[in-house]
Amino acid sequence: MVLISTPAAAVLLAVIAVAAGGQITTDAVLWGSLGGISQALGIWWFYAALSAGPIAVVSPVSATVDASVPVAVGLGLGERPGAVAATGIALALVAVVLISRESGESEPRPHWLTGKVAWLTVGSGLALGLNFVCMDQTPVQSRLWPLLFARVAASVLVVAIAAASRNLSAPRGTPLGLALLIAVLDTAANVTMLVALHEAMLSLASVLISLYPAVTVVLAIVLLRERIHRWQVAGMVLAMAAVTMITVG
Repeated sequence: MVLISTPAAAVLLAVIAVAAGGQITTDAVLWGSLGGISQALGIWWFYAALSAGPIAVVSPVSATVDASVPVAVGLGLGERPGAVAATGIALALVAVVLISRESGESEPRPHWLTGKVAWLTVGSGLALGLNFVCMDQTPVQSRLWPLLFARVAASVLVVAIAAASRNLSAPRGTPLGLALLIAVLDTAANVTMLVALHEAMLSLASVLISLYPAVTVVLAIVLLRERIHRWQVAGMVLAMAAVTMITVG
């Protein structure tokens, strides 16, 4: 799926980047490429941790680290959100943890939090969080070019890993169509992410973006008829409060 969606997203972003214009600078290439590599590594390590460790631990811990890294960097760079917005950030971090929790009822076998799983979990959160930081450092005048370099770098990494692990084969039929749909959604998400990071503080925009699991939960309820547990409900309530506070503050 990733072998198709990542290069396909790069093609879409090439078309959009040309249409949007902007300057191709060294910073756009450097920070964009680093962002793409960190995102690809983060996703890879995250799914590796999920497959070997307890979902109820891996998911919220990775999400917390992911959301905390850009907040910490933003504050370190001198960003000072107002009191209301700062409180909203704190609530959002708690909401990310609660929404990302799993009930554990669907796990077919016991999973243990080994040292390897712990490193993969923390590493995935750091890598995904650094993606926000890298993309925030890209120059505004470059517009969407950094996203193209990010996807090209990620595509090279994904193909290299697939070739090394002997998984260099593309899906067919419905999976192929879903992979192409993912590329379209991924492109739209990354364009809006970059605009948000350039228009707002890193500490504010990144934590709002990190609330995306709430959308996943809602879609799972509506489309897949999945049941959610009370922690996720509490997390979604906190998320709504956090978004309101960050927007107002």
